[in-house]
Amino acid sequence: MFARRRDLFSGLDLVFFDTTSIYFEGQGGEHIGQYGKSKDHRPDRKQMIVGAVLDNAGRPICCELWPGNTSDDKALIPIVDRLKTRFQIQRICVVADRGMISKQTIQQLQKAHRDTRFILGARLRAVKEIRKQVLGDTGRYRQVYGPKTHSKDPSPLKVKQVQIQDRRYIVCYNEDQARKDRGDRQAIVGALGDQLKRGDKSLIGNKDYRRFVKTTGKRFEIDEEKVRAEARFDGIWVLQTDAELTPTDAALKYKELWMVEGMFRTLKSVLETRPIYHKCDETIRGHVFCSFLALVLLKELQGRMEARGWRAEWEYLKRDLDALEEITVTNAGRKFVIRSRVRGDAGKALQAARVALGPTVRFSR
Repeated sequence: MFARRRDLFSGLDLVFFDTTSIYFEGQGGEHIGQYGKSKDHRPDRKQMIVGAVLDNAGRPICCELWPGNTSDDKALIPIVDRLKTRFQIQRICVVADRGMISKQTIQQLQKAHRDTRFILGARLRAVKEIRKQVLGDTGRYRQVYGPKTHSKDPSPLKVKQVQIQDRRYIVCYNEDQARKDRGDRQAIVGALGDQLKRGDKSLIGNKDYRRFVKTTGKRFEIDEEKVRAEARFDGIWVLQTDAELTPTDAALKYKELWMVEGMFRTLKSVLETRPIYHKCDETIRGHVFCSFLALVLLKELQGRMEARGWRAEWEYLKRDLDALEEITVTNAGRKFVIRSRVRGDAGKALQAARVALGPTVRFSR
């Protein structure tokens, strides 16, 4: 599989990169287990950062591990260099989430020896240029997808390009998401108003409440200016890119990052990467690498089955494959191998993998 996919890249190609955190049940290794920002909402546990790269078809290419206190923007450059060295890529375009973006990261990507393009999600509230100039642009949006009429229709999407000096931004707007953001904010502010009537001591620990309060003397009250300012971000997401793609293509490619998020969910749940009890960094890396290899094989099997028009739920397929057994029976000095019957989707999986089972009963020497 590696030999067949090694030469997938030619010229400019897209790769998708994201990170997640995985926490430890024990000490967390010698060096790799560190306290950091937990994406599993377990700041009480040591963790490691796992980064994964998928190709344009959603197939896993490689994974990497870092100590749990490594920031996302420091993970991108080592991954790019590894891809270029291992796969002999001349030029790639990296699609990554907003945690990867920083001025220094972009400068490193654009160095001549890397020749790497990027489509990176941008932080709306944290970057003054985006908050003031990009979102303040009065240019017209171009509609990509209109309102949904059926449940399977793509989400509404409008895009526009904003150029500030040599920096190219793509502003994207989703009407459905804007409606949800507005409703969520109204619910938070309404609950905040009710809470303030009963007393404000419990507000300190609620992050959603803290966004919309201000102090007046020794009391809290709703900050109406913050509420109005937050409305500017409803349904909006911004990309920064130097890729030679139209605003529409850049936005649609960025939306495909859900493939990496889905892969992480598979790693953590279906393949049961957690819990991790290993104590040495080497065995921890081996544990995650085995999970990654299992993911590569799982995606390959699913791809081969889908190519034949077969879609199978993994848990059911695993159950059907586990039920496939052979036993050896000795009778009158002769040995027989008896295979259990193939059930459910196991037969389709074996056909897709080109595995021939042979007869149900056969002689054994």
